[in-house]
Amino acid sequence: MKLPKIHNTYFLAIISTVGGMLFGFDISSMSAIIGTDQYVDYFDDPHGVVQGAIGSALAAGSIVGALFAGPLSDKIGRRDAIFSACLWWLAGTAIQVACNGYGMLIAGRIPNGVCVGITSSQVPVYLAEIAKKEKRCSIIVIQQLAIEWGILIMFFIGYGCSFIAGDASFRTAWGTQFVPAVVLMLGITFLPRSPRWLAKVGRVDKAIDVLARIQAGGRTDDPLVIAEWEEITTILAAEREAPYSGWRRFVKNGMWRRTFAGMSVMTYYVVYVFQMAGLSRNINLISSGVQYALFIVFTSIVFLFIDKTGRRPLLIYRVIGMGICQFAVGGVLGSYGSYVPGGVGGNENVIIQVTGHPSHVVIAFSYLLIIVYALTLVPVAWVYAAEVWSLETRATAVCIQINTNWLFNFALGLFVPPAFHNISWKTFIIFGVLYFGAAVQAFLFYPETAQKSLEEIELLFSKGGPKPWNTRPGDSLLDAKIAQVEEFFLLLGILTIGPWALLLVYDLLLWVFRSIFYVIPYVGGRARGKKRPRAPSLSERPSGRARTFSIGGTQFAGTEASETEGLKKRILDTTLKDEPADEFVRD
Repeated sequence: MKLPKIHNTYFLAIISTVGGMLFGFDISSMSAIIGTDQYVDYFDDPHGVVQGAIGSALAAGSIVGALFAGPLSDKIGRRDAIFSACLWWLAGTAIQVACNGYGMLIAGRIPNGVCVGITSSQVPVYLAEIAKKEKRCSIIVIQQLAIEWGILIMFFIGYGCSFIAGDASFRTAWGTQFVPAVVLMLGITFLPRSPRWLAKVGRVDKAIDVLARIQAGGRTDDPLVIAEWEEITTILAAEREAPYSGWRRFVKNGMWRRTFAGMSVMTYYVVYVFQMAGLSRNINLISSGVQYALFIVFTSIVFLFIDKTGRRPLLIYRVIGMGICQFAVGGVLGSYGSYVPGGVGGNENVIIQVTGHPSHVVIAFSYLLIIVYALTLVPVAWVYAAEVWSLETRATAVCIQINTNWLFNFALGLFVPPAFHNISWKTFIIFGVLYFGAAVQAFLFYPETAQKSLEEIELLFSKGGPKPWNTRPGDSLLDAKIAQVEEFFLLLGILTIGPWALLLVYDLLLWVFRSIFYVIPYVGGRARGKKRPRAPSLSERPSGRARTFSIGGTQFAGTEASETEGLKKRILDTTLKDEPADEFVRD
């Protein structure tokens, strides 16, 4: 049985971004658990490279998933690729729940990472290909909101499970990860395929139908649908006629400029940072959970205006703000921190601690960094990654971009625990420098893509395109094409209806002139007190004059004075339907 498809853009976004919620669940499944006694006792206090390997296993699996997600998506479609990712998630979650050591835990997190690699690359592609240009950014931001809700929900599930004794604590928490995967698998069966993927594989009629249903309520003759379809086919044809193919497509035409990465040490190891600030156990976990609530609040705020502000300001100013926060945290820890042999609370990953007012500064700037991150990089990174690639390269190219992101996240997960152990506060200084370097990169290489169609964005990166710093939101070529289509329909309507309209106007004017000709003299006469002249009766007419009557085709002859009653009766009884009413006067 063929299930009905729902074409409301926000419904499509909410269902498909459950894939992002899986990512959030997996992040919190570690950050909420690694500080509990049950986890530390069962896995024999993992630290350094061991804890780094556990934390980075998700990123390692994501790299693998993102590598084949592009070819898979091009083959079976964006929607079905997302569905297939759920199977990896179910397998990985089952292994984690049944793990008997950190080796099996790492083995379980890798399949989960494969799922996240597929969904994190193909959900933004799917959303970008179905959304209107004016709403594309806010639609894709739903992906980030889903990640953040996943992080928050899973974090407090982990916090609640921390009160369960023994290894049932973390096994119960990890077992809840089955739920969002099942929800996604059920919901995605009601989603249509991407119209641009349908166009790419030659299913033209279906592509136009889906595009019309999503963009114009099913009206295939809508100017927006016609103009957007023309753009899709034009750019697709140009890509296929390009002189380069294969791997060269990803380095030619400014492609190399389209890959960037984002990362935040606070997201992965905020529990460790707050331990450096003197927070411990439940207070630390609750304080760490607050950052995830901040993510949701401030990403929800940016959802309301992100399509109007543009991408470049958020990309540039966010990294400057985050760099300042990193320098502040590192500076305070370096200036006021005390070395703790054996680690804070026995945690060898945390060997420095501050107390009093300096600890409040560390906590405040940690939260401030999360706020800046949520307002800027978090939503824009997913959007920019999905919209800057051409249709022929998008699925695989986004995987390349996501892989770059996951490589940095893998390095982050593996590098940070030993970095905290070996260079402590200097770790934050390194991240601050990287953020300022990213600001320069964004200014020089990333043009403004807000309120432009996906096909127009391709032109921004082409040879001879505008300098990134000269671009701004809007100025869409698609709007001009829509106006041209509307003008064409208007002209077509005039040519089709015009002759009938002219005939109608002619009849109307004729009626008006006739009314003026017959009515005005009569009205004018009445206004001057004159009576309408009456034709004389037969008895009033002069005698002796011969008169001939023609009534109904019959001739009558005689004099008016000698007119008999019989003649009158014959005149009155004669059928008058063929004679005008003013040809005779009857007394």
